[in-house]
Amino acid sequence: MLFTDDLTGIDETVGFRGPTACKAAGITYRQLDYWARTGLVSPTVRGAKGSGSQRLYSFRDILVLKVVKRLLDTGVSLQQIRSAVGALQLRGIDDLTRLTLMSDGASVYECTSPNEVIDLVQGGQGVFGIAVGRVWREVEATLSAMPAEHTALDAAAEPAPFPEDELSARRARRHKKNAV
Repeated sequence: MLFTDDLTGIDETVGFRGPTACKAAGITYRQLDYWARTGLVSPTVRGAKGSGSQRLYSFRDILVLKVVKRLLDTGVSLQQIRSAVGALQLRGIDDLTRLTLMSDGASVYECTSPNEVIDLVQGGQGVFGIAVGRVWREVEATLSAMPAEHTALDAAAEPAPFPEDELSARRARRHKKNAV
């Protein structure tokens, strides 16, 4: 499946915490933090604002994180990845679902049709490809079983504890203990 149109839409009011983003993208928390601090892939739902705040990543952010991970795994330089990420972030959601990234290990090329893929391979440039639509489905399947936060919730309401985030669990216990 290189090109597809039957992918589901995404809910813009849903955000995912760092540990969930890491698990869905297959990266370490250290990578996630570094990429956020250097601006490679920043959380678009909610950025970190001081000690103790939680970044929230959108579905699209996690999709881009997973694409970055795949590009790194194939040996593409971080400089080329930064260019590719910049181009990905300018595209609309519909454009992303129809996109295949091809690379020769040095450069990254965007293909939006099977003919472009064939032309690139025949020209001797493409060595591997990443079908963004397939990555979309993988991320969607992974996130469906993971906790998310709805940003449309009342700002005064305390967020539900996050089961896989040890720091949040400790804070919740401390908050509960201090409230008594």
